Amino acid sequence: MKAAFISNAKKCIESVYNEEAKKILKENFDFHDEFFNKEELKENSDFECIFTTWGFPEFTEEEIDRYFPDLKIVFYAAGSVQYFARPFLNKGIKVVSSWMANAVPVAEYAVSQIILANKGFFQSCVMYNSKENNKISKQYADKFPSNYNTNVGILGVGAIGAMVAEKLKAFNLNIYVYDPYLSDEKAEKLGVKKESLEFIFKNCQTISNHIANIPATVGMLDYSLFSLMKDNATFINTGRGAQVKENDLIRALKEKPERTAVLDVTFPEPVENDSEFHTLKNVFLTPHIAGSSGNECQRLGEYTTNEALKYLNNKPLSYEVTLKMLETMA
Repeated sequence: MKAAFISNAKKCIESVYNEEAKKILKENFDFHDEFFNKEELKENSDFECIFTTWGFPEFTEEEIDRYFPDLKIVFYAAGSVQYFARPFLNKGIKVVSSWMANAVPVAEYAVSQIILANKGFFQSCVMYNSKENNKISKQYADKFPSNYNTNVGILGVGAIGAMVAEKLKAFNLNIYVYDPYLSDEKAEKLGVKKESLEFIFKNCQTISNHIANIPATVGMLDYSLFSLMKDNATFINTGRGAQVKENDLIRALKEKPERTAVLDVTFPEPVENDSEFHTLKNVFLTPHIAGSSGNECQRLGEYTTNEALKYLNNKPLSYEVTLKMLETMA
């Protein structure tokens, strides 16, 4: 099958598809050229397969007809396909994503932050490094329940949320989840209890957001929920910043300074210069590092390569995305 690497960010292709992945793909697919960005494409290209990752340009249905009349499948070695997939799916072109591979580092990051948060790590660390507050840092940390029989809330139980729940089983925590689409059978298998948002924000020591980034979830986490948090609870966001009404979170954090927010995502990104997130001592910002980075990016290419070989051999695909899935997935 005739194939090409297409992205507006060549460095992303190189970070995701290592030499071994490229070798396997080139042995099994007919690659015309090493790489194309959108400006380099010619009309009526005879590609049947596209391999891509971050930086994949958006195409309208008309552009797909013009550039890719023979296209059958897009292999996306990254996570969410929300921004580009619909025109391809509408044209009957398959889309495969490495969303499960990208879920792994996010889940690992979230679990590590949850375990630290339950011990009061974030603010006690800052206090202990301050000459003014180092004497009270242990007093602050002693107010936390640590990681045995402690309530933890997970918002959204898709690929990442489910993986977080699985990894937390080792810590003897009480896991409560909010997800309207989670079946009772899957909840039982994960060992979690389904509850309302209100219950989770009121009763959980640490709350981790993994809700899908779709229009219906924009601004759904607001003051009515943040105000319910325990006096020293922690809110962790590795989902999307648009789900949070940030002024409401700021208000709740200012009302109870022992509360903590650990934010790997904001809206917009990066954080605006005049945002109070920069000045609040109970806010801990990271620059969207929970997802795949460094060597982790190669996992994305590995998943994509495996899917491509399945496709060639007419085997069922594990990570094909459908229009129905886009209604609820990140």
